Amino acid sequence: MGLFSELKLAVPWGHIAAKAWGSQKGSPILCLHGWLDNANSFDRLIPLLPRDFYYVAMDFGGHGLSSHYSPGLPYYYQNFVGEIRRVSAALKWDRFSIMGHSFGGTVGGMFSCMFPEMVDKLILLDSSPFVLDSNELENLLTYKRKVIEHTLLVEQAAQEPPRALSPEEMLQRLLKNNSHVGEECGELLLQRGATQVPAGLVLNRDRRIAWPEHTFDFISKELCAHAIKKLQAHMLLIKATGGFFDVRREYDADKGLILFMTDQLKSALGERFHFVEIPGNHYVHMNQPDHVASIIGSFLQSGNRIPAQL
Repeated sequence: MGLFSELKLAVPWGHIAAKAWGSQKGSPILCLHGWLDNANSFDRLIPLLPRDFYYVAMDFGGHGLSSHYSPGLPYYYQNFVGEIRRVSAALKWDRFSIMGHSFGGTVGGMFSCMFPEMVDKLILLDSSPFVLDSNELENLLTYKRKVIEHTLLVEQAAQEPPRALSPEEMLQRLLKNNSHVGEECGELLLQRGATQVPAGLVLNRDRRIAWPEHTFDFISKELCAHAIKKLQAHMLLIKATGGFFDVRREYDADKGLILFMTDQLKSALGERFHFVEIPGNHYVHMNQPDHVASIIGSFLQSGNRIPAQL
C-alpha cells in the first residue's frame, strides 16, 4: 500500500485536501492528524495496516494542503467537527471508521458522539475523545480573549509575506517546538506542511492557528459522561507511556483526567472499549509505526465490517 492518490474536496471556503490508500470498495476509514500536523502523519503507519480497507487522511482546514478559512472566520473546534461531516458527504460515506491522533482524535471523538450512527469504529492514538475543563476553568475566558486578540494581530500582519527559512532551519525549528517528533518524521511532515519559494521554505498552515487550547472545547465531567453514552462505535484507545495526558503541559504529570475518561468509557461501552498502553512518545504512530500497526489491524479486522456506501 505504498501507492496513494491525492483528493481535493470542495467546501465553501475553498477545498479540503486529502490522500487516499487502497480501493474505494474497501471499508472506509477517515484518518485525522494532530494539531499543526497534516495528512503525512499517517504515511508510515497506513502501509502496515490491513489492505482490505480504504484509508483517507485529510488535512484539516488551515493545515497541510487544505484551504485556509476565509478572512474573519476563526478556527473554532466545532468547525473541525463539521469538516468531518463535509468530507463524509463528499465521499458519499453513510458509515465509516475514524482513526485520529491527538487533536484529530478529540475532533473524531466529538463527531462520533454527535453522529453516532455514522461511526463504526473509533481509534484514538495518544488522544482522548474530549478535553475536560477540570484544570482549565480559570483559564477559559483568557483563552477566548487571547484567540480573538491573536486573530486580529494576524489579520493586521496579513499583508506581510510569510518568513522563508532554509530547509534545515525549518526542520530544526519544528524539532525544537515538538521534541516528540524525530528528524525523519519532521521531514515527512514538512513535505506537505511547507512550500518551496525562491528564498527558501514557507509554512503552508494558516498563521491564525496558534495554540491548541485556544481552539479546544473544554467540557465538564458531567457533559463528558453524558456524551460518551451516545457512542455506538467500537473504540480502541492506544496510550503511549511517554505521551501526553493533558493539553496543558504543566498538568501532564496528573493522570487523573485520562483515568476518569477510561473509567467512563469502560462503564458506558463495556466490551466495545479496548485500551492498550504501549512504550513510546506522543508520535509513536510515526516514530515506531510497527508498535501500533498490529494492534490496530487486529481491532479493524474483528467483528463485522461495513463497506463504503458509494
